[in-house]
Amino acid sequence: MFGGQDGLRRIFSQDTLKVTRVSDTLKRFGGYFKPYWPLLLLVAVFVIASTWTQVTAPDVIGQVVDCYLAPSSASGFSFPGAGDSETTAESNCWFRAGHEPESLTQTVLRGLFTLGDFPTPPDNSADLTPESRIAGLGRMIAIVIGLYVVGAVLTGLTFLSMTLAGQSVLTNLRVNVFAHLHRLSLSYYSENEAGDLMSRITNDSETIQQAISFALINVLSGILLIVWTAYNMLVRSVPFALLSLAIAPVMLFATNWFSSQARKAFRKTREEMGSINAELQEGISAVREVQAFNRADENIEQFKLTNAANRDANIRAVAFTSALAPVLEGLGYIALAVVVGVGGMILLNGGELWGTSVSLGLVITYLAYVQRFNQPIQQISILWTNLQNAVAGAERIFNVLDEEPGIQNRPNAKDIPQIRGEVVFDKVGYEYKSGEPVLNGISFTAEPGKTIAIVGPTGAGKTTIINLIPRFYDVKSGSVKIDGQDVREVTMESLRRQIGIVLQDSFLFSTTVMENIRFGRPAATDEEVIAAAKLARADTFIERLQDGYQTVLGERGSGLSQGQRQLISIARAALADPRILILDEATSSVDTRTEQLIQQALEKLLAGRTSFVIAHRLSTIRNADEVLVLNKGLIVERGKHDELLAKKGFYYDIYMSQFWRGEAPEAVPTEASPNGQGKLTTAFSQN
Repeated sequence: MFGGQDGLRRIFSQDTLKVTRVSDTLKRFGGYFKPYWPLLLLVAVFVIASTWTQVTAPDVIGQVVDCYLAPSSASGFSFPGAGDSETTAESNCWFRAGHEPESLTQTVLRGLFTLGDFPTPPDNSADLTPESRIAGLGRMIAIVIGLYVVGAVLTGLTFLSMTLAGQSVLTNLRVNVFAHLHRLSLSYYSENEAGDLMSRITNDSETIQQAISFALINVLSGILLIVWTAYNMLVRSVPFALLSLAIAPVMLFATNWFSSQARKAFRKTREEMGSINAELQEGISAVREVQAFNRADENIEQFKLTNAANRDANIRAVAFTSALAPVLEGLGYIALAVVVGVGGMILLNGGELWGTSVSLGLVITYLAYVQRFNQPIQQISILWTNLQNAVAGAERIFNVLDEEPGIQNRPNAKDIPQIRGEVVFDKVGYEYKSGEPVLNGISFTAEPGKTIAIVGPTGAGKTTIINLIPRFYDVKSGSVKIDGQDVREVTMESLRRQIGIVLQDSFLFSTTVMENIRFGRPAATDEEVIAAAKLARADTFIERLQDGYQTVLGERGSGLSQGQRQLISIARAALADPRILILDEATSSVDTRTEQLIQQALEKLLAGRTSFVIAHRLSTIRNADEVLVLNKGLIVERGKHDELLAKKGFYYDIYMSQFWRGEAPEAVPTEASPNGQGKLTTAFSQN
């Protein structure tokens, strides 16, 4: 039913996630199914019809006995004290010509049985001939087989229809989440891990998919089958039904108890497996230290203890899952024994139970009913966790969709026209956390076509400044204006379309080199892409690649050096032809020769554009029109490179730490500055 022990292990090993807003989540999730209501209507019809076949087949099997196999004591099925067995059997055979159908089911089955003018069983069983018995038996068996076949087909159509609707809903849901993630501001990503967001799109969606495609249908059809079966049993004989279902509560309790214990045990196995992974990671990563200090034996003993704990936890978990099926099977046999025992006693004592007639056919019908009744109990108990997890997964997804972007276009925002490139910071203040300012009263003006270099120690606020220009964040005080327009008053799309950014670690996609460069302007022609690559000095190494511009790159540009990735990133920015260009540590992680190539490319790219350069190496910003020196969120110095050196202030200290001492930035010691303006760390790394 669930794929054997492996299936049960997989189901029980899932954590039961806590749901806080069940009704709201279900209502909202149901809204996604509205466009697919015809499919849902089909699913409902198929579920009802397939359940009908399951509860009807036992009735027909009972009729086979009461109408043809043992219609009277003359058939050989006589019991001591059962003098009226003929009357009892015949009264339960509702296929007889003299019996009026009592329900729609009986009418339908009677109609199927009499197709082609086939005769119904006679009112008096003594009139049955061997030939009529065989013919009637064959007709009823054909009906039973037909019910099973139709039920199987309907069940398959049910799962197919629900899968079509469910997959369509999940496709739309994933697209909505993915699109919404692109609208969220950078502050959201600084507070939420990428792995958790990916889990909501993949793992939570997969949980919902399993619930929709399998668990939901099984639970709903199981509930309907239980209710319908119990109703049929109670209609035929209330006392016999209650006695036959006496074991059902015990089965429900056993299923819930074993399921609960198994989940607790599997939760423990996950914890122990986490300990094993931690031990492995630590042991492998620290193998040099372990060997150097001769600690291998102690580490091995510790790993043995952790591994043994994991073994014990797994054995305990498997013990519960392995015990569930035999326990339920044993209880099922006890339930069948109760039906046979009670039914046999009734038949031996005249076929009457508190005023209700009981025949051999009815006993056989109840045997099948009990089997039908017990099976969904196990299904519902086990799959209920899947449904809980699916609702919790949907809630987690909706939590993402409910997240309001921190940066949005204002209602009256207008597209910014072609910009000249004047950028003005007017007393700008910003803080990521309340009460912890990162920028304090930053003011400067960048004239069109000029290059502004921003330098300072880690945490000074350099990256924050450039993030305010394309409005990745909004200022807390003051304003940022481009060509006299506050960036908060224009649409983000029109603003960012005219701003290019080259980062220290530019992201390359797993596609061709051509498409990676074209990412800067999707409508660009191949010739324009190649021209941008030549401007960025990237064409030389690209042409040496196996397929040139059509070479498919690995994940994040694997297979290319850091410098080559930077050149492609510069080509991408050149293709976009931005009016404002931002370079964030563009040459910090490359060798000197590659830096020279990048510098040559940047000189062409910077020409005629307003540019902001965060530099890790001072050589990058020597030709800047103005250098802004930041420390602790304040501009402590400003001017040209030579002017700042002549002042012998904070900038001079940074310069001397790299060039006069001949040290690379990474090797700059953390010493107090002689002028008391703070400590020097890696002088030009981003914050």
